Amino acid sequence: MRAAGAASPRTTRILGLDPGLRSTGFGLIDIQGGRLRYIASGCIRSNSGEALPARLGTLLDGVREIIAAYQPGIAVVEKVFVNVNPQSTLLLGQARGAVICGAVSCRLPVTEYTALQVKQAVVGHGKASKEQVQHMVMRLLALPAAPQLDAADALACAICHAHGSTGLGALAGPHIRQRKGRLLALPPAKPALPETRRQYPGT
Repeated sequence: MRAAGAASPRTTRILGLDPGLRSTGFGLIDIQGGRLRYIASGCIRSNSGEALPARLGTLLDGVREIIAAYQPGIAVVEKVFVNVNPQSTLLLGQARGAVICGAVSCRLPVTEYTALQVKQAVVGHGKASKEQVQHMVMRLLALPAAPQLDAADALACAICHAHGSTGLGALAGPHIRQRKGRLLALPPAKPALPETRRQYPGT
């Protein structure tokens, strides 16, 4: 029981973003007293038939609308990697720039992590597949079903930041344990209540 007059643990809402020109994943979680709670996830999709500036505008506007709707305290974005295809790398970099600008234009602080850091934080090793990340995100957040791959990557970014800002020990709870520097999701004692997942409709 919390002592009378003691302050409640502060809740921080984290927006994870996984940039992509075709589909940018987003995921929101709350962290309070070391516990993670799923809020929403989905994808912002651009129209491949439109010119590049219009597609980038869709991503920027989508991020701004999500921030206005959910009021996160910080945005977390995965750092871009160098692709073997220079054109793909350039397009991804432009999409990432639009996503970051969307957050910054809302006066939201932005933190960046590499894909290696995110995978190590969520799965325990940097060579995890997208499906492995998706599965661990579902387990760590006690989701009734797996989120879309892009949305799962965005949620993983948010979990990575929560993990880093509070320490592994603080995130350990009834269904989460720490072992050898990573988080382990354990089967819950009873089925988790379903959360409503929302997907942002692309324009």
